[in-house]
Amino acid sequence: MGLETLIQQLVNGVTLGGMYALIALGYTMVYGIVLLINFAHSELFMAGAYVGLFTMQGLTNPHLVGGAAKFFTGSGLGLVLLFAITFLVAGVAVGFLGVTIERLAYRPLRNAPRLSALISAIGVSIFLQNAVLLWVNTNALPFPQLFPVKEITLYRSANISTLQVFILVTVFVLLIILDTFVRKTRTGRAMRATSQDRDAAGLMGVDINSVIAMAFFIGPALGAVAGIFNGMYYGTIIWNMGFIPGIKSFTAAVIGGIGNLRGAMLGGFTLGILESLAAGFLSTGYKDVIAFIILILVLIFRPGGLLGESVVEKV
Repeated sequence: MGLETLIQQLVNGVTLGGMYALIALGYTMVYGIVLLINFAHSELFMAGAYVGLFTMQGLTNPHLVGGAAKFFTGSGLGLVLLFAITFLVAGVAVGFLGVTIERLAYRPLRNAPRLSALISAIGVSIFLQNAVLLWVNTNALPFPQLFPVKEITLYRSANISTLQVFILVTVFVLLIILDTFVRKTRTGRAMRATSQDRDAAGLMGVDINSVIAMAFFIGPALGAVAGIFNGMYYGTIIWNMGFIPGIKSFTAAVIGGIGNLRGAMLGGFTLGILESLAAGFLSTGYKDVIAFIILILVLIFRPGGLLGESVVEKV
């Protein structure tokens, strides 16, 4: 029983950690470039779930012209296109929302004391949360369960579902693409330069505003994908769903090394696995306690995060 539980909780933990990692990347990219903890990021994760829900409902509406709904739900190719369009629409929409928030709420405060920008971020978070509460729905909404879920036996009663495989594969692909983009492309080099010395990067011809806008686009777009996965995994979404995952993803970013992309990835998976192991071997009531105990221990014994001095690179 112990080994079965261990394997099952590791599978659950890696899946949960993948979603934490996607959200944590948004926190760490913004902090790495503008030294701002974007507390509105958790609400962008929530917004991505709602955009994904409405996109999926629209594409599968039986009254859609030309029998498109039947195509999207009646074949493997249709399902692939359905999820691809849903992720694309949610990612782009929430990405532009992130850029808009940066332009209206953060850019005017760029040279103000950091506390001003932090308060602005909290204000944006409250605004977005209440906007969905008042203008969309106060109740939890069921997320369409269109993905064909089957259980794959790993060891006795320990299983991994096809949905978990889909989430993990997608997460790893996105993480590899982002890491390659930041380290190998011209825009990625500009982002790294801006994170190390914004003034010097500007003097060398880097468009600082464009770099910051790119960070505020990519982070929320990844958060939107995590929001859709959250809806698919748990079956429902609600207006306040971003708070707990947002806090834990911020914790993951700090554990890995705030401002470091690979640190956010490592922190996300570490936190997800530890949380699942605590739920499986202790009690579900202890999973949050364990998560924040780990945070405290990391801050005490390794304040720079698990990746240590690499935090200096910021992005």
